Amino acid sequence: MRRPHLLLPALGALALAACSADRPELTAPLTAPGAVSRTVGETSGRYILASNGGFAKDFAARIAALGGTVERVHTAGGLAIVSGISDAAATQLSSIGGVNEVQPDAEFSLDEPSTIDADATDVASDATISSVSNPAGAPRYSWQWNMRDINAAAAWSAGKLGNAGVTVAILDTGIDYDDPDLNGLVDLSRSTSFIPSDDAITHTYFPSRNLINDYNGHGTNVAAQVSSKAAVHAGVTSKTTLIGVKVLSGRGSGSLSAVLSGVLWAADHGADVANMSLGGGFAKAGNGRYVSLINRVFNYAKQQGMLVVVAAGNNESDLDHNGNTFTSYCNATHVVCVSAVGPTTPTGNPDEFSFYSNFGRSAVSVAGPGGNGGSVVSAWPYGLSNWSYVWSYCAKQRLVFDASGNILGYAGCQAGNRVTGYAGTSQATPHVAGLAALLVAENGHGKPQLIKNAIQNSADDLGQPGTDPYYGRGRINVAKALGL
Repeated sequence: MRRPHLLLPALGALALAACSADRPELTAPLTAPGAVSRTVGETSGRYILASNGGFAKDFAARIAALGGTVERVHTAGGLAIVSGISDAAATQLSSIGGVNEVQPDAEFSLDEPSTIDADATDVASDATISSVSNPAGAPRYSWQWNMRDINAAAAWSAGKLGNAGVTVAILDTGIDYDDPDLNGLVDLSRSTSFIPSDDAITHTYFPSRNLINDYNGHGTNVAAQVSSKAAVHAGVTSKTTLIGVKVLSGRGSGSLSAVLSGVLWAADHGADVANMSLGGGFAKAGNGRYVSLINRVFNYAKQQGMLVVVAAGNNESDLDHNGNTFTSYCNATHVVCVSAVGPTTPTGNPDEFSFYSNFGRSAVSVAGPGGNGGSVVSAWPYGLSNWSYVWSYCAKQRLVFDASGNILGYAGCQAGNRVTGYAGTSQATPHVAGLAALLVAENGHGKPQLIKNAIQNSADDLGQPGTDPYYGRGRINVAKALGL
């Protein structure tokens, strides 16, 4: 497996590349204070172990005797992550006391249909300018077809803005936690990273930043849909507390072990809702233990009172008829699985099913605004495009990587005056997580099934009741869910 490493450019500014839906703007390279001391990020030799009755007292010593290292153990969840294990040694893992499941770690990557950047120099540039009490007054609210589609403004007008005592965990690429829309909403004391390769970037290039610093931008966009101070764009809520749980790298890649560890972390650190705008899949045949591991963790999350909201995925697949495939994480227990809708023209139907979105009558719980693409280029508020986007600030330290994982430079957002539009089920999902946060504020903590039912029962049915495979129970309606 190829090892990613950091390239430390020493020459002048790199040539600019055109900003488009497929390629970010590439600006000056980073200058590093020193070489990175380690190369990390690969999953070769890493295994996920499970136990029903607890691991043996000499567990760490037994792993060390096999040449490995215990990365982390979650006793209550019955899960352990070990690394440095050779293929030969792996055959002995199941003989260690207490271990009843052993599976090699698995990698996956983000796959978003489209992204684009735009200038925001003319609007709010610091966190003191915001519209917390009136999110519809955000300077770029006119771009937010997504918030209008789910009737969020009616909730805001009624004073339903969220509650700081409610927490949503963003399991993603991190969060640009001090951009004007998010500054003060992210609890860094409860945030963490499970991506050592990104931690190395932070220690080397940005030592004053928290480990959840976002080098990709995806997590920042997702977070801002849940909760935003509306300095530029509104979120579903404006007061909900966020915690960042980094389970994806700046390159958008991650591992099953990081995701499972992230879910356990969020459940143990007071998250009422976990947003997982990520996914993947694997064949069920021969991989039953993967399914068991995932369900074990999601069962624990429910027991801790946390609702998990997940993206349906962007593969145009019928999740009810995908043969032998387990779709992460819509096929897991207790989750809210979200498909995407969006207009294809500025005046088009905002509830048109997104062409890329996965679907499935039994798999999908509800739909949310994720954006869409059409064949006609039109004049949107943000310029000529054939896509409807979901917008946020662009992460200031967003980076550009080459195919080997070398850092080529910043992606053009370091001045803090650019915004980014994304489209995908990743964007639909946090709208549902934001609604869940509002419902927790109304109904109290520790009631994930009640919150799930409220989301589904209040959705606007857009298809054939009980038979439509695209929207689940319908597209969410924030005002209706709150009884307005």
